[in-house]
Amino acid sequence: MRRPLALVASALLVGAFAVPASAADGDGQIAGSGGFTIKDPRITESSGLAASRLHPGIYWTHNDQDNGPYLYAVDGATGETVARVALSGVGTPRDVEAISIGPDDRIYVGDIGDNLGGTWPHVWIYELPEPKELKDQTVKAAQYVVKYADGARDAESMAVHPKTGRVYIIDKKEDGGHLYEGPAKLSTSGTNVFRPTAPVDLWATDAAFSPDGEQLAVRGYLGGIWYAWNGGKIERKGRISVPLGQGESVTYTADGAKLLLGMEGEQSPVRAEDAPGAGSGGGGEESSSGAGAAASDEDGSGGDTLKFGALGLIVACAALFGLRRLFRRG
Repeated sequence: MRRPLALVASALLVGAFAVPASAADGDGQIAGSGGFTIKDPRITESSGLAASRLHPGIYWTHNDQDNGPYLYAVDGATGETVARVALSGVGTPRDVEAISIGPDDRIYVGDIGDNLGGTWPHVWIYELPEPKELKDQTVKAAQYVVKYADGARDAESMAVHPKTGRVYIIDKKEDGGHLYEGPAKLSTSGTNVFRPTAPVDLWATDAAFSPDGEQLAVRGYLGGIWYAWNGGKIERKGRISVPLGQGESVTYTADGAKLLLGMEGEQSPVRAEDAPGAGSGGGGEESSSGAGAAASDEDGSGGDTLKFGALGLIVACAALFGLRRLFRRG
């Protein structure tokens, strides 16, 4: 995967948004609700994050490229890996970029990245039951072949609706992509065609549904947007602030109260903020969720609005804007 822009961003902002590992969260909150740090040295490119409902406080993640088809269950209370799951029944993964949990505790893994800039003839989605017991094990998965109705493309964002089980992908384009809807039921016997349904005003690196299926959160490197789902007729509601750098993942906590935003790299931090539209961090139309971090409105016009409290961050983001087109990916 080509990463020059993200590496520059990480170098400029190293340590600026580090999040310490969370102890067991108090006040009845689910573990990890305050953020945590992924400590497993095997996880160096955490590219997706999904909050378990079967095991509250456990978060599933994966490397975008690994030495096997592995998923890692991370305890939000400690940041430690409590289980590594190997997938059987699938081929060799190419570029695993997303993970989501659908109805009946089914895990979906999106092998949807495209190192050739959108020229793979097809990509894959894997589906497996979430293990009831958290231990190192091998689980058989179904493998689905995926194509797009309007041709090959790069993507890093996949979300499974928690009520219907329908799978959605957002392609990754600097000037904004599209939400793609998969078939009502994926099939292992043929090609599953995903069709564009709505524009998404973001250079998207991940997406997640709220547990009730009423919101869709989409994040990028410089900002995020949350949408009202409206049965798939998405309506843009406001911005999400994100930690700048190699930001690759987003998930709601199992209770829907918090939004967790993850990064790549060793000892990668996962930052927590109030779920959009709820609590003091949420807000109405075009409001920014979260406090103390950079907020951006990264849309197709390139009119990003960045607000920082420190001169160093202003300088860093100025450098980012100058380099975005030089290092554009996909």
